[in-house]
Amino acid sequence: MGNQKTYPLLPLVSEFISATKRNKRGKSSGKKITKDSAKNYEYLFKLLESFSVEENFELNIKPISGKNAREFQSQRAYYKKLYDRFTNYLYGKGHYDNYVGTNIKMLKAVFAWLNDEKGINTGPFFKNFHVCKEHIQIIVLSPEQLNYLINNQEFDKKLSPKLRRVRDIFVFGCTVALRFSDLMALKRTNLEILNGNTYLKVVSKKTQTFTRVKLPEYAIDIIRRNNRRGSFILPRLANVNLNKYIKELGELAGWTHTYEKLREIQGRPVTVYKNAKKREHYRFCDLITTHTMRRTTITTMLHLGMDESSVRRISGHAPGSQEFYKYVKYSQSLLDEKTDEVFQKLQQKLSKIA
Repeated sequence: MGNQKTYPLLPLVSEFISATKRNKRGKSSGKKITKDSAKNYEYLFKLLESFSVEENFELNIKPISGKNAREFQSQRAYYKKLYDRFTNYLYGKGHYDNYVGTNIKMLKAVFAWLNDEKGINTGPFFKNFHVCKEHIQIIVLSPEQLNYLINNQEFDKKLSPKLRRVRDIFVFGCTVALRFSDLMALKRTNLEILNGNTYLKVVSKKTQTFTRVKLPEYAIDIIRRNNRRGSFILPRLANVNLNKYIKELGELAGWTHTYEKLREIQGRPVTVYKNAKKREHYRFCDLITTHTMRRTTITTMLHLGMDESSVRRISGHAPGSQEFYKYVKYSQSLLDEKTDEVFQKLQQKLSKIA
């Protein structure tokens, strides 16, 4: 073991990132890794680098020969220590399960690449790295809230020109189930008129999934109202700015009720406060983001009775998608609440008769 070659891990991670950027790597489906994914690996590199320095942890790879039991046990202990120390480091920085799990998933991809592409036998230990996931709260508008934004004339009169544009983008996004990047990229060429109906046809940048959705009249009105020079059909706003203005819109609409924000650390739910010192909770309007648009569309369609396969065709989710299933589960809980309300009212009527 004294002559065993040792590889510093960080240069190998850097090489992995370069291979990713050069499109030398692909997914198991055959699709190329996106630029955003490459950026995520760069963030992983920086995390590993700071972890190594701050925790005084040596990041080295010692190939396994497969013939030495003591070597095998030593490396197994090293990988367990790496996983435990790195995840504890991330939790100590205030991160939650999804973030920690995402970085562990990427780290596993690096080790798999070292084995499969570099011929460095790291052993099977990295396969035991647990990728934790959390059940993120789904913040969506109810059909009544969405209808308020679309049809309430008194509310419309309160809006500044800027917030009217924000309202139009947000309502349109709550109608077509697109990711923010796809929404902002919509052009006139994405519109199609068939038999007097207007359709929106899109190929998702992220999944390359083609969708076509028939637009309701209010969505067509939004396009007309924002008729602009150039090819884009909606006003263009950066994600960070739209997120800021959406919260202002929600506050103006009166959606200021307290909403407990929960995240998970190692599977345990914890309350996240808007002001931790004062233990001040968030308001509903504080938690509305651009993600709310797509989630609202999917949940509204499911809640109002559209079958799952039809909703998936519009949203672009694959059959069996775990991400899509959480919307089904959430929508079912809403239906359960409405069902309970109906039967409670029925019980009250029966009690009066008795």
